[in-house]
Amino acid sequence: MNNTIKLSMYFSCLLAFAASVCAVGNSYAQTDSDQLARAIHKELVGIDTTTATGDTLAAAQAMARRLLAAGFHQSDVQVLSPAPRKGNLVARLHGLGKRKPVLLMAHLDVVPAKREDWNTDPFKLVEKDGYLYGRGTMDDKFMASVWVATMIRYRQEGYVPDRDLILVLETDEEILDENELGIRWLIKNHRNLIDAEFAINEGGNVNVRNNKVLSNSVQTSEKVSFSFSLEVKNKGGHSSMPAKDNAIYHLAEGLVRLGHFSFPVDLNETTRAYFAKTAALETGQLATDMAAVAAPVPDPAAAERLSTTPLFNAQLRTTCVATMLEGGQAVNALPQSARAKVNCRMLPTEKVADIEATLNRVLDDAQISVKLISKPTLSAPSSLTPELLNAISSTGKTFWPNAPVIPYMSTGATDGAALRNAGIATYGHSGMALDIDDLRMHGNNERVSASAFSDGREYLYRLVKVLSSKN
Repeated sequence: MNNTIKLSMYFSCLLAFAASVCAVGNSYAQTDSDQLARAIHKELVGIDTTTATGDTLAAAQAMARRLLAAGFHQSDVQVLSPAPRKGNLVARLHGLGKRKPVLLMAHLDVVPAKREDWNTDPFKLVEKDGYLYGRGTMDDKFMASVWVATMIRYRQEGYVPDRDLILVLETDEEILDENELGIRWLIKNHRNLIDAEFAINEGGNVNVRNNKVLSNSVQTSEKVSFSFSLEVKNKGGHSSMPAKDNAIYHLAEGLVRLGHFSFPVDLNETTRAYFAKTAALETGQLATDMAAVAAPVPDPAAAERLSTTPLFNAQLRTTCVATMLEGGQAVNALPQSARAKVNCRMLPTEKVADIEATLNRVLDDAQISVKLISKPTLSAPSSLTPELLNAISSTGKTFWPNAPVIPYMSTGATDGAALRNAGIATYGHSGMALDIDDLRMHGNNERVSASAFSDGREYLYRLVKVLSSKN
């Protein structure tokens, strides 16, 4: 290959994804496997699977047709629908049965997207300037498309793993499966179909900043999400004769106290490793503070400085934040009630009752009633086993040779919590390279780099082969 061609490839890669995740001469685009995955991705993005109004059943059926057309037996491809427009897909590639299966997971549903807020049609895959635009391109139809394409590729190759590989595409993840029509329904009603040693799920990305690949992350745990309703009731009255005892003031003053409060620093095995390993990638005061926080006894001053960054603050402690507010019934009447909702993201080692007690103490007002309004799913972190860590490290070196593997705790929530709670270890690990300063999941103009799509697809294909090869 001459220098002119090399230079052309180099600049094409930069234009496709300004993050140095594509190596010269190491592109996996334009292959038959890549074209298949792109076609599946296009089909999935084109199906509106918005949780409240879309159709995940149609998406599950479309993916089932793909698998059946590739030669999977009807008995190994099941579309399970617990309610109208709700679909879950479970498909199995049989292996030698030497070890328990591996689950390849992704969710089909997406959050809403308004056409007027986007530069492109959110439910039509559009490739522009080296990016693939559309709702779900990142969260989570990238992994859904890749897993379907990977299963088909294995089938076409005649690959026989030493353990079964089970594809699970579920519904309602974006609302934490609150109606139990997705992963919880599968666990409760079809555990035999999805029982496995561990699962690979969304959540851990290849992190890029300032055109540099920083790390290949693995989500081993996640915070527990639940919410409280706060309410103050009052007899009210005419606004021309205001009293100091005002429902809105009571609630507002309590929320201000909550806004100034921080839960104590409480590191676990995953978050301590996260700060220790990330410190080696940083410089200056930030690196010093991360190392000091990762020490057996975290340095309070270092923790205070790190807490000014929301990302690091969320790794250090439980958080509770007001997200909704309403009150009063007329502009000329004293409010008879004021209400707020507070969303908490609790460390997996803590207790809901303790968080509620802390909220009552911080609000410091007997007139503010606090009521738990969502059902938390508690789950212990998954241990990062040597087998998985070695497979990720060895496979990743081909794609991102200088990126260390870093465990982390997700501050968001995925279906992994339900699986961990059911005794199936779950690891968030997508192989998708993302600029950490331009994360658009759940936002407008969601997109994934075309080169990151191709590299992530090939990476996951190879990783699963390593994890399921004959011993």
